[in-house]
Amino acid sequence: MGDAAEKPEAVTGAEAKRVKREALGIADRRKHHARPASPMKSRAKEPGTRQRVYRFRCYPTKEQSTQLEKTFGACRWVYNEGLALRSGAWERHRVNVGFAETCRALTGWRRAEETSWLQEVSSTVLQQSLRHLDQAYTRFFKGSAKYPKRKRKRRSRDSATYVRTGFSWVEDPERPGTGSVKLAKQSSPLDVRWSRALPAQTLPVRLSVTRDRAGRHFLSVLVEEKIPPLPAVFLTDSREPRAVGLDLGLASLVTLDGGTKVDHPRLLKRYAEKLARLQRELHRKVRGSKNREKARRQIARLYALIDDARKDMLDQLTTRLVRENQVLVVEDLSIVTLMRPARGKGRQRKAKLNRAIRDAGWGELLRQLRYKCEWYGRTLVVVDRFFPSTRRCSACHAKGPKLDASVREWTCAECGATHDRDVNAAVNLRDEGMRLYRLVAAALPPGRKAPAVIKASELEKCLLAA
Repeated sequence: MGDAAEKPEAVTGAEAKRVKREALGIADRRKHHARPASPMKSRAKEPGTRQRVYRFRCYPTKEQSTQLEKTFGACRWVYNEGLALRSGAWERHRVNVGFAETCRALTGWRRAEETSWLQEVSSTVLQQSLRHLDQAYTRFFKGSAKYPKRKRKRRSRDSATYVRTGFSWVEDPERPGTGSVKLAKQSSPLDVRWSRALPAQTLPVRLSVTRDRAGRHFLSVLVEEKIPPLPAVFLTDSREPRAVGLDLGLASLVTLDGGTKVDHPRLLKRYAEKLARLQRELHRKVRGSKNREKARRQIARLYALIDDARKDMLDQLTTRLVRENQVLVVEDLSIVTLMRPARGKGRQRKAKLNRAIRDAGWGELLRQLRYKCEWYGRTLVVVDRFFPSTRRCSACHAKGPKLDASVREWTCAECGATHDRDVNAAVNLRDEGMRLYRLVAAALPPGRKAPAVIKASELEKCLLAA
């Protein structure tokens, strides 16, 4: 076996500038050409504030919808062209192209006759699309994501991001926290349904307009605000923090260590017959016809209803759990592994299991618990995924045999205690989570609060940081 081929070196210096100028069509730097290039710095947050996104439904006029349609398409086109430029530059010329070079290429695209339609869209919005591409490359090089893919019409989400130079905001003095929003290249303000008020006298940092598959438009407003932590919660007549163990499952969505069980909503199962009927109607429509588009829109609206109901239920559940407890303990679930594709024998049963896990929204539930604990001064403890929470007796801590998923109750062979499978797992998670919490709390200096997230797999790092 021969030696492995050496990794080709990147072209740099004057030769890289020549290749970018002559082969790739990227103009040289003109502004501040005498000053050496320096990496762009992200905007620093104000001290003591957190970034929070408020999402509102908006109803653009026909003229605004047309302009937003052009904006969505231009953002998608620029993202794909930037991806092709960066990947092609490396594959053919071994030249690295960054965000600054793609912005200069965007200037050329806007001036070219065949792509002059890009001038109908705000340049800042298109630059944000290139910024998103650069962030996708950053995540890829860090190993936290796959290589960026091209965006496809009717497959990728329609979205456009406006920074402060791309919109105007006028606060309503009679209703503080609401106001008039006018986007770049639009002559009239958007009709926004202010379901709640933003922090008064706060200028939004960034706006994002999105359109889902059901044709609904949403305005996401990023603001910086101070979120006061909730008062600490302790056990009665004690300074011990109130803790709760959460066992995620499918028979019950969440089981608490006290025996309370939150039912699985099973929204997909509830609407399965209606979805099947609409899918059959869609199959009978002629491709490309208006009737097929109407049938597709009905399916999208039903899925949007299911998604909204699931998110609302999870939001209320996680908010209640965070308000009532100081320490929340969950298991480190590998949802990607649990939802591996169904193949071979038993694939139908595995497909149903994957559908049930997707319907439960475990990932969204854990995401909400994490950021709400950071916001409100709580601690989320993530127990190691190999901890035997189900097989371990919560009374005598004896480890029992492996249990099949169909076994909902079992009796400990050592002490004779009878356990509900999910409640026993929640109690074990609470006990193990409090053990980890006390280890970290004991290492903290006096007066310092426990971190928002404690992971068993990163316990040494937490102890060193303390």
